[in-house]
Amino acid sequence: MKLVSWNVNGLRACLKKGFLDFCAFADADVICLQETKMRPEQAEFDLPGYERYWNSADKAGYSGTAVFTRRAPLSVTYDFGIDEHRHEGRVITAEFPDFYLVCCYTPNSKDQLLRLDYRMAWEDDLREYLCELDAVKPVVYCGDLNVAHQEIDLKNPGPNRRNPGFTDEEREKMTLLLDAGFVDSFRALYPDKTGAYSWWSYRGRARENNTGWRIDYFIVSERLRSRIRGADIWSEIRGSDHCPVVLDLAEPEGML
Repeated sequence: MKLVSWNVNGLRACLKKGFLDFCAFADADVICLQETKMRPEQAEFDLPGYERYWNSADKAGYSGTAVFTRRAPLSVTYDFGIDEHRHEGRVITAEFPDFYLVCCYTPNSKDQLLRLDYRMAWEDDLREYLCELDAVKPVVYCGDLNVAHQEIDLKNPGPNRRNPGFTDEEREKMTLLLDAGFVDSFRALYPDKTGAYSWWSYRGRARENNTGWRIDYFIVSERLRSRIRGADIWSEIRGSDHCPVVLDLAEPEGML
């Protein structure tokens, strides 16, 4: 089963930059999107073979997630937890026979870390939510998680130490999630790979120089580790300041 996750930084803009061609190229079973910045009624495009699920923010043109899937989910839910987490269109959970898929666009801590306190509460509540799902069946958690977990996950860790996405607090929350029984699929296959990034600033020719951050992930329940056949970062794909990340998950025994 091939799954793709991509922060498209505005789907309407990305559509003009070849998004549908990308979907044909990717040939994925499931495509998870973040920062769609649109509502379903604005989605004037054809994507044959895919069911489409949208979670839009209350605020127009802001945040938003979507899941496009060739495999019909057993159920789909939107958002999680307390009311404060339910207004920015950041989470879609699709239940499949053998796992839950959680597409997430994690809140940014913002300049001067103005939203760090909320981010910390979000992380604790989401980890609790993922663990509750994991108690029922395995979880595939993906999206723009807005954190570079280790120094290897960004080009210039030193100067960015207290910047949003690379604070000790945010990194520790990722560690706590992994310690709770989850696996970073890319690092499971490539623990020492450098220069592997999924986001680049539009400033200073960052993408041309590969001055990037790895902040887009597929994280899976520990008991799915043996089913990880591939994990990739498609840095050659343009259309956004992020690139797609990919997970190839083997089918469970009995479903081949």
